[in-house]
Amino acid sequence: MPSNLKGPGLFLAQFASDEAPFNSLEAIADWAAALGYKGLQIPSGDMRLFDLDKAATSQTYCDEVTGVLADREMEITELSTHIQGQLLAVHPAYDKQFDGFAPVTVHANPKARQDWAHDQLLKAAKASQNLGLTTSVSFSGSLAFPYLYPWPQRPAGLIEEAFDELAKRWLPVMNAYDEVGVDIAFELHPGEDLFDGATFEMLLDRLNGHRRCTINYDPSHFLLQQLDYLAFIDIYHERITAFHVKDAEFRPDGRQGVYSGYQPWIQRAGRFRSLGDGQVDFGAIFSKLAQYGYDSWAVLEWECCLKDAATGAAEGAPFIADHIIKVTEKAFDDFADSGLSKADTRALLGL
Repeated sequence: MPSNLKGPGLFLAQFASDEAPFNSLEAIADWAAALGYKGLQIPSGDMRLFDLDKAATSQTYCDEVTGVLADREMEITELSTHIQGQLLAVHPAYDKQFDGFAPVTVHANPKARQDWAHDQLLKAAKASQNLGLTTSVSFSGSLAFPYLYPWPQRPAGLIEEAFDELAKRWLPVMNAYDEVGVDIAFELHPGEDLFDGATFEMLLDRLNGHRRCTINYDPSHFLLQQLDYLAFIDIYHERITAFHVKDAEFRPDGRQGVYSGYQPWIQRAGRFRSLGDGQVDFGAIFSKLAQYGYDSWAVLEWECCLKDAATGAAEGAPFIADHIIKVTEKAFDDFADSGLSKADTRALLGL
């Protein structure tokens, strides 16, 4: 019988700041608990909330972190390594922009930045183990995405070479996570080389179906690509180990469509919205996940071009709670079971 999904959880990346109550784990946990959240997804590189170096080496520190949340009847859902995963593979066109996410000591040195990201990912694997977690969430990074739309036509073998290199960089990381029993759930996101099912499979094939290569399911990115996000669950449910609950809307017109004409978020045909304000059919999504026995967390990732963050967070917890399905332990028509034996059943068939 399928298991029940957990939640509501909250991804803290969009809320962490230098101002209270968002500048320490204790304070932000108090704030989130008061809104009804049961779990927190922690950005592993944000020192205001979490010390990754210490978590990778100190079980005592990890016990203290889990204790902070347990005191508030909360859990850690996953550690996020989105930034570190991104920096594992950066196309040179984005070097200066992504240097801003890395320590100053590796700026203007792509190889050093990549090595730093690799080390961070390994530390997050050990930290996840120390925290008793079985899944982390991340980005794949991007070597091929600048060549998404082939004009001029892509040179033969360019995409294959990019994904070969991506797999080369991720394989030792995957193996390290396998050693500690932790999955890496990629958020399939435009701008990353993994942005849909086809690209996920391209890496998965090169990793020989690595069991730790999984998916952080986020329907908002699929809606904006006009991908069938429900059929995606049918195809990939065995690989879905994390879930970002994020809404979006797509309203094309005579001036713009999927690419949104370089417009700012508020003027795009495709926009991220707060839960319930967009077009994602979450009732169908939660039903699909329940059907396939998804038993991990539903985590709000707040991103909205219109609504205030605090309002989105306050509305998000009850929205998720209302969509979680407590899976039935019996069939609705069990009362009508005739109780026939196997011999009786065969007789009904004339056998």
